[in-house]
Amino acid sequence: MPRRRAAALRELAVVLLGALAASCALTYPLVRRLGDSGRVDTADGRLSIWNVAWVARTLVVDPAHLFDANIFYPHRGTLAYSENNIGAGILALPAYWLSHRNPYAAHNVVVLAAFALSATGMYYLVRHLTCDRRAAAVSAVMFAFTPHLFAHTAHIQLLMTAGLPFSMLALHRLVERPGAGRGLQLGLVMAAQAVSCGYYGVFVILMVGFAVCIAAAFRRGLTLDHWKALAVGGAVSLAIVAPLYGPYARLQQASGFTRDLGAAVRYSADWRAYLASAAYAHAWLLRRLDHWNEVLFPGILTTALGAAGVWAAARREQTERLSLYGGLAVLACWASFGPRAGLYTALYQFVPLFTWLRAPSRFGLVVAFGLSVLAGIAVSRLLPRDRRGALAATALVVCVALELKVPFPLADAPALSPAYRVLRALPRAPLIEMPFYYPEVGLFQHTIYMLSSTSHWLPLVNGYSDYIPPDFLANVATLAAFPTRPALKILEPLGVRYAMFHMYGYNAENRREVMARLKEFEDYLRPLYVDEQTRLYEIVGFPP
Repeated sequence: MPRRRAAALRELAVVLLGALAASCALTYPLVRRLGDSGRVDTADGRLSIWNVAWVARTLVVDPAHLFDANIFYPHRGTLAYSENNIGAGILALPAYWLSHRNPYAAHNVVVLAAFALSATGMYYLVRHLTCDRRAAAVSAVMFAFTPHLFAHTAHIQLLMTAGLPFSMLALHRLVERPGAGRGLQLGLVMAAQAVSCGYYGVFVILMVGFAVCIAAAFRRGLTLDHWKALAVGGAVSLAIVAPLYGPYARLQQASGFTRDLGAAVRYSADWRAYLASAAYAHAWLLRRLDHWNEVLFPGILTTALGAAGVWAAARREQTERLSLYGGLAVLACWASFGPRAGLYTALYQFVPLFTWLRAPSRFGLVVAFGLSVLAGIAVSRLLPRDRRGALAATALVVCVALELKVPFPLADAPALSPAYRVLRALPRAPLIEMPFYYPEVGLFQHTIYMLSSTSHWLPLVNGYSDYIPPDFLANVATLAAFPTRPALKILEPLGVRYAMFHMYGYNAENRREVMARLKEFEDYLRPLYVDEQTRLYEIVGFPP
């Protein structure tokens, strides 16, 4: 037993190191620029960096107010206005604090960890199914680095895919030998996936439910021990996840915020999506598409070997596994086409969690998952169990990695104005940043201020998320003209103390108007920092 445990630990170390090396290689040059770059070229990228840093910081500093993020002041529970990314924040904890609270380092370390953990999970799932390390390595690269994920590097939650293979592995182990311990493992993995990505948490519930039905059908029912273990898993998962999703339930009850089927149509896949990929090797294919609304092509080798896996599983009479993973791929593909295809509409009507979802096309990830597992079955069947087979598998891993290599977009972290250093040393109080962007200009531009707030974490009147509070929308036009009497009347009862103006955000005419208003209200605004681009004021009074 000690020898077996030592061998298992050695294998785990090799797998983790290999997965991390592959992650660094396929996301290069990210590993060289962990602390000074990120997807700051997009609003979603800035939102993700801010979100991960907020969770990593607040879990240590003030965990009781984790959901009271520093946006949309004076609203509370604002972390629940979009994906909370608690899983990513937990992974980011060491990097955030060891890097002296660098939000870019925290976020980028999670990106690498997400890819590496996904590869590790798929490796162990396919190894369990095939008893073949070579097949497991091939499947790991296919799933962890599928092109769909690289199309969403600005959405950290969509990179957190490790829970899919780990959940299925835990379920297989439970079905083979049911017990409370294995039920506990399943519940913990499912909960970890749910707190890392809400979409994938729903996917895991559906996948596990489908797998239980398949197991029951092929085994002519499950035993009482199976159901007890599954009950333990469900109870553990619910106990962990329910408190964290309470703020979402309260928001939905208070605001009526839901996603309707009409919104889902816009984010549904079409046949072109399953041919779209930004990988270098797929450029020829992309040029032949007029347009596409999502990137879902899993790769030539993944598709070909996945199809071969159907044949291999049938030949080896692995009909249960074929039904499970082939069925997952088919059903997920069907659901990805959205309400017009029918299945998504049925799920929306019978699964309450679907009222929070908007993008049926994300089911395409489960298609890649099913094909990757079937590809592993094919590799295990087709390659001889000798040195030649090992060399062929190594070559296949390299070929898959080369086929899936994608240009990894990075942008330099923006330089912070010295005004933020001044702000950081001031007493804690709410802040408004200007220009106060309104919908016609783009509310998403408030993410610029959210990202900058990682340097001070003061409460912000500004904000951006999936859900926008109605009073924010009602006041945005008035606040956009600040400083004016109506704008100060809004800020006075909120106790807003600081105002920062970014002059680069105004054109020449607007800048003259702003300077005139600052002069008009100079009795109420005390300058704290002024340069050509940035002006920081303390609001010292309000007009009668």
